[in-house]
Amino acid sequence: MVYGGGTKEREGRSAAPADAASPAAAVAARAARPPRPRRLKGLAVRHPLKHIRLLAAAKMVANARMREVGEATLVAALAETETVDEGPAHVYGGWKSEDGSLKCGYSSLRGRRESMEDFYDIKSSKLDDKQINFFGVFDGHGGTHAAEYLEEHLFDNLLKHPAFVTDTKSAISETYKKTDSDFLDAETNSLRQDGSTASTAVLVGNHLFVANVGDSRAVISKAGKAIPLSVDHKPNRSDEQKRIENAGGVVTWSGTWRVGGILAMSRAFGNRLLKKFVVADPEIQEQKIDGELEFLILASDGLWDVVSNEHAVAFVKGEDGPEAAAQKLTEIALRRGSTDNITCIVVEFCHDVMEGDSSSSTKQS
Repeated sequence: MVYGGGTKEREGRSAAPADAASPAAAVAARAARPPRPRRLKGLAVRHPLKHIRLLAAAKMVANARMREVGEATLVAALAETETVDEGPAHVYGGWKSEDGSLKCGYSSLRGRRESMEDFYDIKSSKLDDKQINFFGVFDGHGGTHAAEYLEEHLFDNLLKHPAFVTDTKSAISETYKKTDSDFLDAETNSLRQDGSTASTAVLVGNHLFVANVGDSRAVISKAGKAIPLSVDHKPNRSDEQKRIENAGGVVTWSGTWRVGGILAMSRAFGNRLLKKFVVADPEIQEQKIDGELEFLILASDGLWDVVSNEHAVAFVKGEDGPEAAAQKLTEIALRRGSTDNITCIVVEFCHDVMEGDSSSSTKQS
């Protein structure tokens, strides 16, 4: 058995001759010795810090296992978030009218944003023997509710307007404002402040009506020139700033010009708290579709923030068809550093098959 003094020390003490001292001296000597440690069966003497090191090692192993489990859980949670919340990173495709007079390409890219708030709509219908085609880009802010509502209801509401064919401009204006009111009434959560722009093009026979609310934009190529058919609704636009201030609002600088220091556009659907100043009244321009009108570009500000009207038209001309052109524009905007969602629709007018009012009927969405 090994004790604190060691085997050699014990043997040294027991090697003295038996007659070296009297019994009384031996007793006195034993009494003078330091007490021996308690006899612990099966245990050796340990370094006083050894058990601390063992506990620390065990804790490190346990922490490593916990980190592995935590990392696995985090990865799973992120994967679930990407699948459920972010939506598809890029959606694109094409559409062609039944008679071949119109070709269309669309591309919608989430870009550098964590979520996708852009929506778009492409529909074709027939009303009173007139072919109706509708294209719309809706750029949401503060959430997706307003933009999604427009995608689902705006065109249908427009077709239901009794004066749609006879007075299209008035019908568009009234439908925009009525749809805005309907959305606010449908939003049961009064604390939500979702809003959305709307840049739409409506073709009634051989007439094109472009309506805009917000800072999305419509641009046409006519005889090779880029011509904007909308003017961005920015708070520092002189007429917009005057309208807002006359209504009791303010326009302030906070990194960019904002209504009430909050919203970076002066017109939009939704935005309940700012509704007195941020209206949904569209500005509408009309164009007759003739041989000089080549194509139309509708896009959210994620494109126009980094691509000029002239460059957009030039890029479209360099591509083979509107579907490739729409994809090209969104990809260029992303490469140029756009930090917003980017959605684009390109409509090509095929004059070789366009003969006045199209009588073909189709339903696409």
